Amino acid sequence: MDSIEIDLELTESELHLYSRQILLDGWDLDAQEKLKLTNVLIVGCGGIGCTTAELLARAGVGKITLIDADTIEMSNLQRQIAYTEQDIGFYKAEVLAKRLYQINPHIRIESYTAKLDESNAQHLIISQDLVLDGCDNFTTRYLVNQICTQFNIPLISASAIGFHGQLFMVEGESACYECLFPKVEHASENWRCADSGVLATTPNVMASLQAHHALLFLGLAKTPLKQKLLLWDGLTMQQRILAFEKERDCSNCQASHSANTH
Repeated sequence: MDSIEIDLELTESELHLYSRQILLDGWDLDAQEKLKLTNVLIVGCGGIGCTTAELLARAGVGKITLIDADTIEMSNLQRQIAYTEQDIGFYKAEVLAKRLYQINPHIRIESYTAKLDESNAQHLIISQDLVLDGCDNFTTRYLVNQICTQFNIPLISASAIGFHGQLFMVEGESACYECLFPKVEHASENWRCADSGVLATTPNVMASLQAHHALLFLGLAKTPLKQKLLLWDGLTMQQRILAFEKERDCSNCQASHSANTH
């Protein structure tokens, strides 16, 4: 037991690496130690996921799990800052995992070169302290939302398209992704960067906001976007935060409530 406790303490090297965070009033050593004990799953290693992962690795999140089935293409390099031309053709999750190890050798990284689907979602999600969704399709987003609400795993969802981005949190008994975006209204998968385009900076702005919120939650237990939708407009440089309520007829919330009461 003693050896485990020693392993979980911050080393001298880690204290130096994270010194600027530890100096923060309201953060200090306690918050940094909490980060070291946390497990985070990042769904999608594209424009949002690769930047979020790097920021959390630099900040000291103890374990980061990555999942993405895609390989790197030339068109990714415009906005996915973890990759270079030499990485084209290789799996995003594997390349990103290697980069995170280079940035911070004190943390643990797991990577899966697979699509998150019905066969692996529950296994990957239930052991996490937080799930960060930055994928580019509604099918995966609805599945992540479903498993997170079913097993009460906090979720921070970020999206970016064109010049605009969105961010919000699902936690505890709060409204879920499907409350905000009903399936019947978002059945099409055509609303993607590959079809609509995206400015290089947009996903990185949203990734930074997602990582920032993740640190507030993991280190300080703060939930500023719980049941609130942040809308970022990259053309006007304006940001709005809208409160939204749990949808009474949300099939996902009803199913999760039913499962948790039996």
